[in-house]
Amino acid sequence: MSDTSQQRGATRFARVRARLEAAQPTSGWRSWVYEFLLFGFKQGWACLFGALMLALLLGTHFFYPDHIWLARNDFLTLAAVVIQVGMLAFRLENWEEAKVILAFHVTGTIMEQFKTRAGSWNYDAGGVLHIGLVPLYSGFMYAAVGSYIARIWRIFDIHMTHWPARWQLIALATAIYVNFFAHHWLPDIRWLLFAVIVLMFWRSRFFFTPFRQERWMPILLGFFLVALFIWFAENIGTFAHAWSYPNQRHGWAMVSAAKLGSWYLLMIISVVMVSLIHHDAGETNIRSPAD
Repeated sequence: MSDTSQQRGATRFARVRARLEAAQPTSGWRSWVYEFLLFGFKQGWACLFGALMLALLLGTHFFYPDHIWLARNDFLTLAAVVIQVGMLAFRLENWEEAKVILAFHVTGTIMEQFKTRAGSWNYDAGGVLHIGLVPLYSGFMYAAVGSYIARIWRIFDIHMTHWPARWQLIALATAIYVNFFAHHWLPDIRWLLFAVIVLMFWRSRFFFTPFRQERWMPILLGFFLVALFIWFAENIGTFAHAWSYPNQRHGWAMVSAAKLGSWYLLMIISVVMVSLIHHDAGETNIRSPAD
């Protein structure tokens, strides 16, 4: 891709990032502090979609009128659509990331339909923008996860080593997704899936570049840290009554730490989906074009 076409396809953040990365901090502790702050800035930008969704949930929980003609669920759906359109229109997000968000929206909505009918969690009734028991804004919460992963892949120039074969990734992600449904009738095989994940990824590392020096982390640890972050966000979402688990019907309580396992499994599906959309997952090193 030529420099001109890259500039045309760059997001606004890419230009800001380029200026920040062109800085020349002095060596020593100042360089470390600058790299840490730049890392935080990039992470914050990668979380933009999810952060805006959480702000919407909290804002409407505290301030949305009870008897207004537009139901809160519908307002959240329309606001999420506006955010998505605005991010594309103002070049805060590119079309590659939008494709990831759409894929997560579809797979998440399908899961929501089943899980709400099975009683795993529920949403408050109200509004017309819903499918069955599920308001349409719920798909955007899954999309926020996909958006984050797609963004960090680009922003930090992530690549992998000892990456499993494409067919192995697809088989594992399919088994995880099916188990989310099948465990309601069949034995839950999540512990077997965890064992398979360890066997497949115990040697795998991902490399990322916060500033100029490349860093690395075991992929299994990276999955856990992202799952932990999502669990924190889930606690905020349930506090805001975006949805409720059975133990929260008579008052809010923290989401069970056992849900970390579910989010860990979701990380596998998420990373596989992003890798298949953007990359050849059969390679041991997966690189992405500059944001």
